Amino acid sequence: MASPIKSLKAKAFLPMLKARQARFEAAPAALPAGSDQARVIARALHPHRQYLKVAAVTERAADCKSFTLVPDPARGTEALAWFSAGKYLTVFETIAGMPVTRAYSLSSAPRDALNGQYELTIKRVDGGLMSQYILEHWAVGTEVEVSAPSGNFDYQPLRDAGDVICLAGGSGITPFLSMAHAIADGDEDFSMTLLYGSRNAESILFREELDTIAAKTDKVRVVHVLSDPDAAAALPGAEQGFLTAALIQKYAPADAPYSVFLCGPQQMYAFVDKELETLQLPKKYIRHEMFGEFHNPASQDDYPSDVPATVQITVTIQDETTTVTGSSADSVMQILEKNGIAVPSRCRSGECGFCHSHLLSGEVYVPRQLEYRRLADKQFGCIHPCCSFPLTDLVLNVPPAK
Repeated sequence: MASPIKSLKAKAFLPMLKARQARFEAAPAALPAGSDQARVIARALHPHRQYLKVAAVTERAADCKSFTLVPDPARGTEALAWFSAGKYLTVFETIAGMPVTRAYSLSSAPRDALNGQYELTIKRVDGGLMSQYILEHWAVGTEVEVSAPSGNFDYQPLRDAGDVICLAGGSGITPFLSMAHAIADGDEDFSMTLLYGSRNAESILFREELDTIAAKTDKVRVVHVLSDPDAAAALPGAEQGFLTAALIQKYAPADAPYSVFLCGPQQMYAFVDKELETLQLPKKYIRHEMFGEFHNPASQDDYPSDVPATVQITVTIQDETTTVTGSSADSVMQILEKNGIAVPSRCRSGECGFCHSHLLSGEVYVPRQLEYRRLADKQFGCIHPCCSFPLTDLVLNVPPAK
């Protein structure tokens, strides 16, 4: 039997093309007055920028604060874009004349956005330019510029199992706190078992808030995993040690599929990923939140040994070409930013592809865990500057920052 597609004749469609072209030519060049509903919704959910103000600051620990952000109508933002739990905001700042962006997971409940509030919880990172700047400079009334909510770490019913083991370390609790709120509010429908790794009971972030959520719904269970010797003895129900495969198996359902979501520091990912290999879970059931900005590429076992300490990068952005110098220990994006050149960015982890650029000559190193490029990108010399480290002098084209 002939294929239905092959039985179609192209000539039968030619009159339709002519009629459509005639309609195009007859239509006025000006956009119609008013806005159609699709564009109104698109702009509300995916604004190019959101202009906000800090409405409240809550100290969570000596090196960690939560910032409540609200719309700033005077600068053009009347309402906040809605988000699903697990999304992040990219924060835009200029520090000492240098454009800087960083992505931070939303820790608030999604429905809080409908009431005009976001919450970002930011912990100081050793050597972290943005985290240190925010903790020292953001106060009530500070004007803040952010992206629309972004990311792929939200729960997907068609992909993820109905039972999810969430592994958090330190400030990696933030997207899981948002998910727990969403489950309790009825905005998400899955069962969460949260294994939250901390050093001791005093270093647990959002402990009371997590307890309140777990008491409200039987779909959220919180287990604290404390690494300090004997720390678990002081906290009923806590586990001693680290986030191991054995611990995951202890709390995972025995007779049903389950997903594993991870969010935490890079050292945690390196450890837990090896543990997960022993469980032989289907790949689709293991979800990582974005890695965050990568540092010290020389620490990787496959990093070359003969890389020069400094490199030159010749970059062209919209026909304007500039040559700069930087350290090979920095990513291509970091080198350009330190020289005052703005690069489009969102996740800074190689995942979103927002900084997608064309490498014309030279070689770069990409850590294995941040290699999200398509095969065609590798074939035709495209890179993500945020997670590409120069091995030689480079020449590249970069799109303009938006």
